[in-house]
Amino acid sequence: MKIDVVMPKMGESVNEGTIIKWHKKKGDKVLKDEILFEISTDKVDTEIPSPAEGVLTDIKVYEQETVDVDTVVAVIDDNANGNAAPPAKETAPVKETAPEKNEEKKEERSTTQVGGELIDIPMPKMGESVMEGTIIKWLKKPGDAVKKDELLFEISTDKVDTEVPSPEEGTLAEILVNEQETVEVGVTVARVSKKGGIVQQKPPAAKQEQREPVKEVKEAAPEPVQMKKEEKPKQSGGGFYSPLVMNIAQKENVGYDELELIEGTGVEGRVTKKDILSYVESRGKGTPKPRTRPTEERTPQQQEITSEPVEENVTQPSGNGVELIPMDNIRQKIMQHMVKSRDTSVHVAGITEVDVTRIHNIIKNSKDGFLKRENVKLTYMAFIAEACIKALKSYPYMNASIDGTNIVQKKYVNLGFAVALEPNGLIVPNIKNASEKNLTGLAKAINELSTKARTKKLTPDDISNGTFTITNYGIFGTLFGTPIINQPEVAILGVGTVTKRPVVIEVDGSDTIAVRHMMFLSLSHDHRLVDGMLGGKFLKYIKDYLENYDNRLI
Repeated sequence: MKIDVVMPKMGESVNEGTIIKWHKKKGDKVLKDEILFEISTDKVDTEIPSPAEGVLTDIKVYEQETVDVDTVVAVIDDNANGNAAPPAKETAPVKETAPEKNEEKKEERSTTQVGGELIDIPMPKMGESVMEGTIIKWLKKPGDAVKKDELLFEISTDKVDTEVPSPEEGTLAEILVNEQETVEVGVTVARVSKKGGIVQQKPPAAKQEQREPVKEVKEAAPEPVQMKKEEKPKQSGGGFYSPLVMNIAQKENVGYDELELIEGTGVEGRVTKKDILSYVESRGKGTPKPRTRPTEERTPQQQEITSEPVEENVTQPSGNGVELIPMDNIRQKIMQHMVKSRDTSVHVAGITEVDVTRIHNIIKNSKDGFLKRENVKLTYMAFIAEACIKALKSYPYMNASIDGTNIVQKKYVNLGFAVALEPNGLIVPNIKNASEKNLTGLAKAINELSTKARTKKLTPDDISNGTFTITNYGIFGTLFGTPIINQPEVAILGVGTVTKRPVVIEVDGSDTIAVRHMMFLSLSHDHRLVDGMLGGKFLKYIKDYLENYDNRLI
């Protein structure tokens, strides 16, 4: 009797599972309760035993494939005597129910050991809110041998730029996503073939065929999409254009206003390489419109929307000292993040002046010994971070966020630091549980995060779940500024440069003029939660802490 082995239900809300590894191959004899395969679900990874003793006569789902719960993944014959059933007997039931279709499927999904198992390499999820990534550079080409954990490619997301290693040793069989292309998280970008394993005799074309028909449908029946695009042309793809598209636009003198009028067939209506090349080709033939229906097929309202503005809004570099420079992925994400923050928080700024002469003298007298002892430089930022953490503990609403009409008050402090990246970038990693660190621990953590940021070694954890941010524009000589809040936080502290200036101080009850080391601190806060009183008290706490710093804390 043939027994179906199904994908088990591993929890109330679990609806699917992924085959991680087969422990048996087609034709193997198995004992009851002997481990057959391993699965992974969103709840658990586990090994699945055989429900009966017999011979594994068929494997229907392969490693790295995901199927619904109760889907048949294999067949066991409990009457076989150690040998796999003949192919004719295996396929006979299938031919009775659906002769042509199922026979063809059976041939394509054969589990004969014909070579290396194909492992799908997906676009990784580099953070809770990250939904897509851009391939920056392939470090291997098809046919190259790769080792497990050897770097395959570099990606860029709105959270981090990082290098992605190979999950298996083998050969890079194919690359499915080219450099500068942006795809959603989970999309297969390449396949690695490893030695041994259960594989299909023919390349699995199903996933590639899934993406192509989507584009064909949009191009073959553009009317519903066309209406939406023409009514709101500036919403195409959310205003995001991949570096590849921007490079083509620059070479072909396609301005931003023209780009906004191109109907995108990519994810969320984004303009793809194929879209812009098609537009350039049609424009070269004297057709000024981006892939649209002939005029006689459009309504008068559509003609009015699409025909008149095109030539007026075209921005083409004319060579008169104008150069169109496409933004890289990081710059585009920063732009979007800043606009979102501006449109979310009600920004208010407060500024105070701090006499950091005491801190200056501590650093001057302790820096050499501190560097020798701790192998890290002692800087103003460690002191400011310590003062900020103390202030956040005293005024916890500064360490909160807003969720609708609720205040989300964090009982931990994940202190973020804005790090400038060459040539024109910015990222904000944070020190987890910063309130548990002393001055030395903060100095080391700040140095470590800055180094990781500039060498592209940050992890998703380094840049997620921040509660408060400090930005030090004083390092470039700026006196003070009004920084934009890092969402979903409610405040950000700006640190100005330290300058020597004559100021009036009181000595033994008398006013006198002295040269002091002075620094401006600016606090941008969200007036939806943080009023001027709270912001002012927070700044004063930091000022008093720094001006009266206890040397014994070093």
